[in-house]
Amino acid sequence: MSSSGAPQLETLGDRPFSFYPPIIGVDHNEWFYRRATWSEILVHNTKTGQEAWVPRRFLGDVSKIDEPMMIVGLAKELELKAGQLWPTERRVIQMPRPVGPSPAEPLEVRKPTPAEVIGIRSSSGTESKLILVIFGVLIFGVLGCFLAVSYFSRSRVEYSTVMQEDLGLSAKDDYFSVIRKLGQPADERWKEPATDLQYRALHYPDKKFTVILMGPDRKSVLYLGSMNEEWRPVHTVVSPARGDSRAMLMGLKKF
Repeated sequence: MSSSGAPQLETLGDRPFSFYPPIIGVDHNEWFYRRATWSEILVHNTKTGQEAWVPRRFLGDVSKIDEPMMIVGLAKELELKAGQLWPTERRVIQMPRPVGPSPAEPLEVRKPTPAEVIGIRSSSGTESKLILVIFGVLIFGVLGCFLAVSYFSRSRVEYSTVMQEDLGLSAKDDYFSVIRKLGQPADERWKEPATDLQYRALHYPDKKFTVILMGPDRKSVLYLGSMNEEWRPVHTVVSPARGDSRAMLMGLKKF
């Protein structure tokens, strides 16, 4: 191995090389040199396409032999995280101290007495009962949540059909513009008895919906929305004076 790893790495050009030890988090250990700064060197993985900046302080020697692959040494084991190289931290897990007599204490001195045996059995029985109680509470809690969700789902969830394409109608369309855009309806009728607002229904059975027009009198009714065969809104409009027409359609009884 030569002694000036970083400068030699810059002269490799397009020759591939491998790091030792391999970079953790990258499956394929074959790289190309890209470019360098005074503090870092950019390398490119030949298989995954990943690029990473390697600090010069972590670069070691470059092997003189390039068969089967040029080897570039690393001063520390590195790990690729979020596109950056970091020294790997090996966490040491402290083993728990053994329970029992110390090596200096004779085993004969630690023979359990009857009182100790009784205490152990009593403690085990108490723990078993506590575990059963906790397990039972969890089961009842999960069951209660499931029943509550099922009840509210059945009582509150409503399904409405959404039209697959826009009708091309707006709150400014009157009876004649609706006819021009959708054609002559198969049936049309007025809501009776008459109230402060007049409602006109244009039924299109081939399209499986009914167009609703509304206004203060029968001469000035405008497009309010469309209802499907189950009399649910499938198309609504927004009016500057009344807002979204869905609420009015939901409260409109079938006529």
